[in-house]
Amino acid sequence: MSMTTTIDSSASAIEPLFTFLSYALIQAELAFFKIPGSHVVARYIKSSHQNDPGRTVLEILLALFAIRTLLQSRTRADNGEKHFIQFSKKEIDELVDEWTPEPLGAPLTAEEETDLASIPVVSGPNGPRPKLANTGKQVLNLASYNFTGLAGNETIKQRATETLRKYGVGSCGPPGFYGTIDLHMDLERDIADFLGAEAAILYSQAFSTVPSVISAFAKRGDIIVADRGVNFAIQKGLQISRSTIRWFDHNDLKSLEEVIQGVEKDRRKRRGPVTRRFIITEGIFEKDGTIVDLPKLIELKHKYKYRLILDESISFGTVGRTGRGLTELYNVPATQIDLLLGSVANGLNSSGGFCAGSRVAIDHQRINGTSFVFSAAVPALLAVSASEGINILRNTPSILSTLQENIRAIRTVLDRVDYITISSHPVSPIIHIFVHSPSTTSAHTQHMLSNAPAKPSNPASPVPRDALSFDIVGEERVLQDIVDEALAQGVWITRARRLRGQEVVEARPCIRLAVTTALSRKECERAAGIIKAAAVKVLAKRK
Repeated sequence: MSMTTTIDSSASAIEPLFTFLSYALIQAELAFFKIPGSHVVARYIKSSHQNDPGRTVLEILLALFAIRTLLQSRTRADNGEKHFIQFSKKEIDELVDEWTPEPLGAPLTAEEETDLASIPVVSGPNGPRPKLANTGKQVLNLASYNFTGLAGNETIKQRATETLRKYGVGSCGPPGFYGTIDLHMDLERDIADFLGAEAAILYSQAFSTVPSVISAFAKRGDIIVADRGVNFAIQKGLQISRSTIRWFDHNDLKSLEEVIQGVEKDRRKRRGPVTRRFIITEGIFEKDGTIVDLPKLIELKHKYKYRLILDESISFGTVGRTGRGLTELYNVPATQIDLLLGSVANGLNSSGGFCAGSRVAIDHQRINGTSFVFSAAVPALLAVSASEGINILRNTPSILSTLQENIRAIRTVLDRVDYITISSHPVSPIIHIFVHSPSTTSAHTQHMLSNAPAKPSNPASPVPRDALSFDIVGEERVLQDIVDEALAQGVWITRARRLRGQEVVEARPCIRLAVTTALSRKECERAAGIIKAAAVKVLAKRK
């Protein structure tokens, strides 16, 4: 009886407390629901707790942690002074004098120092006939990308100067924020109209155009079938896309079809879903100057329902009757290519790159193309220079015919040299010269004489099954000797520079001739004769 009385008295004692707490909660609830948007928050908390109670506990803990972090002192100097060592001014000066900073970069190797010393320095403006600073001698320039002679064009210079005075130098912002002006939009329309595409987007760097476009469309789980000989920019795009990559043999469309069939066979075996699928290759390959069979490539794209990303960084502005690239060379509508990429720097002697395609694909890149979103827009004067370059190519088709004549003049001389091999297609404005090597010759001969049927390469590996071996250091040394000998005779050429150790497959060393219309046919023939004599002189010593 006494225990019951005690419990009743205790309950009656705390009853006012519960009444107060209940009243306080009701008032807090009423005050909370007077706040705009509070009902949405309440529904979110209620549904979240019903679906995942553990999440509610976690969010409460995070909220408490955030409140604690905001309320605590930002500095702990008062409590932590005992952990600091007090130095005198003399001791501080001694420590500063003894400190040796780490170098910003690794010291140059002997090979790198040699390469740096071999680079010619131009005195005055660069052009088809620049003057070297160390000798003061004028040379014929077959090293710079000035295919159609737009560099130094007086009309372009005049328009660029007018634009500079009106708009200033830089764009001061990314295109999607406040960097786009009317001249950028004019250039995008000019490129789309020139190629016959629905729309085009302008990027501020040529190299970053390709990775930005690839990563804007291809994601994890998608399938990309790529050529083993693609350039470094495409390789970086494949890497950051995180897609499943399958490789086909270099410029071998039969291998491409076999790889595509293998991808579909593997999907059916795994009963996997149909994902986005892309074919990625180049128009003119930067590594060896070969050209893809575009009509056959488009046939395979339609047959197996793949999207085609074609990099025309070399062929745009250099191939076709008016420089429209492979679409004009093969008479293929640009609308047959899903994403057509090109270089404004290479083809129009300006700056940046572009992607042409359907309006939907182009608008998608304005939000998802990393280089477009985060990089400053092309300077106005360079955008005008590119638009003027397109007008010149459109109205003066003789420029492209002159370029092809100069290419043929140089190839006629160099194709007869026994010590070298030229892999470039006859219309390629870049002529790649390789030296004969015993290691590559023996590997090629062994492959040709083998009676066993050739086994296909592993599609999951970028390395082909019958990869040729070559001595990178030795061949680069020989090629540099040829470059130096030609320069001494008045012709400026260059080795193809590579990022050794960073590409998925090491490219074979070569000399890269950039043919230009700014030189006459006789000058091209004379330059080719000097290069031939230099190659024979240097390579004859190896025999």
